[in-house]
Amino acid sequence: MKQKLILLITLISMSNMFSFNYIYAQSSAGETADVEMRNLVDVPTAGLLKKGAFGFDIDFFQDGGMTFSLSAGALDRLNFGVSFGGTGFIGYGKVESQKNPGVLLKFRLFDETQASPAIALGFNSQGKETYIDSLERFTIKSSGVYLAASKNFSFMGNLSWHGGVNMSLEKEDGDKDLNFFAGIEKSIGKDISLVADYDFAFNDNLKKIGKGRGYLNTGLHWSFGNGFLIGFNLKNVVKNNSTKEITIGNRTLHIEYVRTL
Repeated sequence: MKQKLILLITLISMSNMFSFNYIYAQSSAGETADVEMRNLVDVPTAGLLKKGAFGFDIDFFQDGGMTFSLSAGALDRLNFGVSFGGTGFIGYGKVESQKNPGVLLKFRLFDETQASPAIALGFNSQGKETYIDSLERFTIKSSGVYLAASKNFSFMGNLSWHGGVNMSLEKEDGDKDLNFFAGIEKSIGKDISLVADYDFAFNDNLKKIGKGRGYLNTGLHWSFGNGFLIGFNLKNVVKNNSTKEITIGNRTLHIEYVRTL
């Protein structure tokens, strides 16, 4: 019943997106992007939604899994949001949802200047992919408390570098280390961006899940108008996951919808 209610609310929310005649769409990929990229594939950036904007995101992953996120720009420097997900939403298997909704907060500490990056302090309790009850963690741990920096350059379009440090609250597997992450985004034409990120996964190298190689992810983000973006991702290309047989990589799909009131 709970899963049906979640899907119903999602469909109603998406239908309402088309009913507003006083809002305008934005884009976060390509040379014409006018929205800051908030995440690459799995790692966060210092990017924010503008005040009065909201973003609705859906991630599709293996085992019929889906994660829904709703974020809003409450203030010029503050974003907040909630998320929820599980497996079995697609297909005929049993739906297995995560125990608690995720909480997302991000506050911009410093704006980007010509000499220095933008820096944001954030919190995200929503991990990626399947929640593993026996370990009390997601397959890819949530960022938890993090500090992210982002710097943009003009190089044959847009080029941005990102990096940061985080401390996940998912520690029941015994791995409590401080972690680091980095990433890059490069525009290809006015509507497409190539992204890549690397999670060092120092907090996931005890071979409960990760093998100590970190998680390398790549993706192609395409903004195709009316506020929509679709991302085709190839994750874990260095085969760091010890729980599944991985050939080329973990193929996932991301959909983003951004509007400003």
